[in-house]
Amino acid sequence: MDFVSGVVVYILLWWWVFLMTLPFGAKSPDVVETGHATSAPEKPMLWRKVGITTVVAWVLFGIVYWVIASEFISLGP
Repeated sequence: MDFVSGVVVYILLWWWVFLMTLPFGAKSPDVVETGHATSAPEKPMLWRKVGITTVVAWVLFGIVYWVIASEFISLGP
């Protein structure tokens, strides 16, 4: 896997994991302020989710890189 392919794979994995972590810990406020959506989370904890996403994406990228580099799964003839 060359550098550009690796970056693309990591970015795709990062967004996939980030979108999966968004619902964790999200709860609606008891009192909704005027102009706010009723479903908007009280404290979304985005920086914590970004950090967790980065670590999980690195682990998944390591697994994907190992599978590709070791030719564990062969896509060619």
